[in-house]
Amino acid sequence: MIAGYETRARTERLWRAGFFFCQMALLAAVPAAALGQGAATMLSRVTPAVVNISVTQAAEQTQSSRDSFFRQFDQERERRPGPRSAGSGVIVDAQRGLVLTNHHVVANARSITVTLRDRRELSAEVVGSDSGTDIALLRIPAESLVALPFGDSDLLSIGEPVFAIGNPYGIGQTVTAGIVSALGRSLRLEGYEDFVQTDAPINPGNSGGALVSAQGELIGINTAIIGGAGSAGNVGIGFAVPSNMAQAVMRQLQQFGEVRRGRIGLSTEDVTPRLARQRDLPVQEGALVLRVDPRSPAERAGVRVGDVVTALNGRPVRSQAELRNRVGMIPVGGSVELSGLRQGRPIKVALAVAPVEQVAISGGSATVPQLTGAALADSPNGVVVARVDPNSTAHALGLRDGDILDAINRQPVGKVADLARLLQSADRFTLNVLRGESKLTLQVR
Repeated sequence: MIAGYETRARTERLWRAGFFFCQMALLAAVPAAALGQGAATMLSRVTPAVVNISVTQAAEQTQSSRDSFFRQFDQERERRPGPRSAGSGVIVDAQRGLVLTNHHVVANARSITVTLRDRRELSAEVVGSDSGTDIALLRIPAESLVALPFGDSDLLSIGEPVFAIGNPYGIGQTVTAGIVSALGRSLRLEGYEDFVQTDAPINPGNSGGALVSAQGELIGINTAIIGGAGSAGNVGIGFAVPSNMAQAVMRQLQQFGEVRRGRIGLSTEDVTPRLARQRDLPVQEGALVLRVDPRSPAERAGVRVGDVVTALNGRPVRSQAELRNRVGMIPVGGSVELSGLRQGRPIKVALAVAPVEQVAISGGSATVPQLTGAALADSPNGVVVARVDPNSTAHALGLRDGDILDAINRQPVGKVADLARLLQSADRFTLNVLRGESKLTLQVR
């Protein structure tokens, strides 16, 4: 009797295990089965628009914190004689010969060669490049090119099938499939981040390649992966700049050769459930206003400290990073409508994005030993970082041109003299920094 029971129990366990693995196999096969022959037809149409990019460096690059992250994604950055395979690109305008890629793929390049799928090699020029979004725009001779149409990345859904196309390890064009794993990802690097995350296998050399929807539309520019310990290869966590952001940057690069970002004059922090409880806020997400710059568009529009921004131009704002990203993509002079709450009541204000003012240093600049390499100056908004040497201690700590130093160890600083006094004997301190529409905290040891 006991033996019979054990046999039945063992059979049931085996059946359940078999059922589980069958379920997993079916789930894994869903994207391919659902797409079928249509995927092959679509890919044969769009893959000629994805190119390989080789560069010859003008000089050895200085590695930054952003570079160290992308080491997991690109080919070796060591200087070598002659051209080297740097990454991938996407033809987005066949008539004008325009190619989108990553800024870090072509940064500091002396010459750039684009190789098409039909093996033609074409010399490329940089139309413009933006390190903030890691997007660059190239131009090649417009001769019998195939372009990839833009899709609307705002319409993406988690679980939607996608394809990554690029040139991993320089072995030649490769297509991999997966799904959209997450949206609106921020890796807290230095730029404007609103990544599409995917598990479609991407590897070193895919930088600047295409993330394509099942409809054959460009919905992202592959930019980064997170590699496992001791491995630079794919572990199923990849990131792409969404197509709407890339397209907005592309328009400014075409017009100006750079992205001319403006400001509205706010510094904010994330609204979290904990912050909402502490401040008795009726919302669980958004951007809480910490500072309104004097004479800024936000001050003129009546925005106040303590307001919560919940939407910009009708689209929800869930965090300070999202607010900063949205403002950063609006050209100078563009209109902005902020919606939010003030003491629990709805508010709505309209303003225009203003140009970033150049720092006037009437009395010269100063430095402090703990922030060597940063030229500091007094300004109407506080202590401003006028310039940062890219090879300096200050740059390594995370300071950038235009940063406002707000507080040291939670003590406000209004002038460079205040900053120097507070840092006289400090070898460890916390530095509060206002950067654009965001607030950063830097731990210095």
